[in-house]
Amino acid sequence: MNEIKRDTYLQRLIDKKENGLIKVITGIKRYGKSYLLFYLYHDYLISQGINEDQIL
Repeated sequence: MNEIKRDTYLQRLIDKKENGLIKVITGIKRYGKSYLLFYLYHDYLISQGINEDQIL
């Protein structure tokens, strides 16, 4: 499986992680929104020491 890098979008989420606001990910169908959240951002949070049960 070829993984498409979404570094820009992931970095935007990381930069705004602690601002206290709810993040809304929008875009056209089949563009990788779920992949960004469920895999890339999830893996980032785990690597930062966040417990699995704290991630919704």
